Amino acid sequence: PATLGALFDAAARRDPQATAVTQCALDGATRSLTYGELSAARDALAAALRAAGVGPGERVAVAVPRSLEQVVALVAVVTAGGAYVPLDPAYPDSRLEYVLADAAAQVVLVAPEQRDRFTRLLARAGVPARVLVQGERLPRATAVPATSAAGPRDPAYVIYTSGSTGRPKGVVVPHSSVVALLANTRPDMDFGPHDVWVQFHSYSFDFAVWELWGALVHGGELLVPEYALTRSPVDFHRLVRERSVTVLNQTPSAFHQFIEADRHAGEPLPALRRVVLGGEALDLGRLRGWVERHGTASPQLVNMYGITETTVHVTHRVLTDEDFDRGDASPIGGPIPGLAVYLLDDRLRPVPPGRVGAIYVAGAQVSLGYLGRPALTAGRFVADPFAGDGSRMYHTGDLARRTLDGELEFTGRADDQVQLKGFRIEPAEVEAAIRELDGVVDAAVTVAGSGDHLVAHVVGRPPGDLAVPLASKLPAHMVPARVLRVDALPLTVNGKLDRKALAEQAERAEQAERAGAAG
Repeated sequence: PATLGALFDAAARRDPQATAVTQCALDGATRSLTYGELSAARDALAAALRAAGVGPGERVAVAVPRSLEQVVALVAVVTAGGAYVPLDPAYPDSRLEYVLADAAAQVVLVAPEQRDRFTRLLARAGVPARVLVQGERLPRATAVPATSAAGPRDPAYVIYTSGSTGRPKGVVVPHSSVVALLANTRPDMDFGPHDVWVQFHSYSFDFAVWELWGALVHGGELLVPEYALTRSPVDFHRLVRERSVTVLNQTPSAFHQFIEADRHAGEPLPALRRVVLGGEALDLGRLRGWVERHGTASPQLVNMYGITETTVHVTHRVLTDEDFDRGDASPIGGPIPGLAVYLLDDRLRPVPPGRVGAIYVAGAQVSLGYLGRPALTAGRFVADPFAGDGSRMYHTGDLARRTLDGELEFTGRADDQVQLKGFRIEPAEVEAAIRELDGVVDAAVTVAGSGDHLVAHVVGRPPGDLAVPLASKLPAHMVPARVLRVDALPLTVNGKLDRKALAEQAERAEQAERAGAAG
């Protein structure tokens, strides 16, 4: 069984002169590394990490902005045998400090401009990690094996997701899970050295795992656009066109913006052969304009359902013209080879076709669990009663139904968790942050009816704009865009928070605002 470091080595040996990664600026400037150059830079940094004590099972926090250096850092960590913990420098200090303490990383790898900040955060968190500054003179090991020191079941990365307890939780993913994902999607996707990928997503979001390793393991080119370029649909569309991108990975929210830019551009995208959608429920109706211009065959539209705990993608569905004729269902297809998807009731019994059941996932891509949280791991990673070999399945908390032809349709969540712009968000974590603010008596969070932002329902009279203090506690995607001040939070007859009534409350407020604007 292979590791990510070994698979990268194989791609680099096949064609060391091929372009591996290109950094793209908004003004059109670029920097590139060939596979040979990336391999050499990786080896030097991996040697420094080994000299600092990094080996199998050790976690390395990586706080490097999106760049060639970020790619070098991630490949170097897995080659040294460690597991990378991506820390987006755009996140507020309080969240970074929490993750540093929870991950207990042995080494923190930073860009030069982040040295002082992370030295301070480590001191506050009480973490005795060593800070290595990428690009400066680093310690060297006397002997560094060319291949990864890690084994297939050693952790490759730890990504933190929103937590229902009000704190993020780290998901530990081994090399074997990512290798299985890439190997089992290759036959259907036909990825190879001819492909050009884009790292659109933050490396703190697991969609970026697919983008990074999907490109490098298959010998393709990875474009790394600066953040401002990813947030300008017009400029990003031009990048995809001019750089002949062949594989585009998008959340539905991001792709809706790309569709609008495409409509105005009126330019063909002849190189683009596949658009992979994931991270959110898909609304087929919002893709109709794209399908009218491009059809569904070239480029191919693929909807993939998945979650961090089961390594990015679980199901695969190539969308066809018939899907757009059938209505507003959210088709997610069938499981990737090597995975089993069960739809079960509350007694773990399979539900019949047409009935909604809870999604459980079993197979090679199931991760190792939550870092340092054995009770939570035991509650969500449970014995697979259908395997008979002691293996585990993951209870996703999502719901779906199976159609008569065996395809899966996503129907929503069984709990309060939401997906917004590709990120999984526990409202409880946002609510906990709001309740800590002066003047707040209670709070609840919902997703707006448009599905593109959070709404905070706040009891009390906090002074000023809540977005300012929340930005120091939460990542930007978790800060509510709208605040509704209410006298009390609605409850159900059982005394529980009535989230349906909250959603209706937010919708009425939006309708009133639209009516006021129209008047």
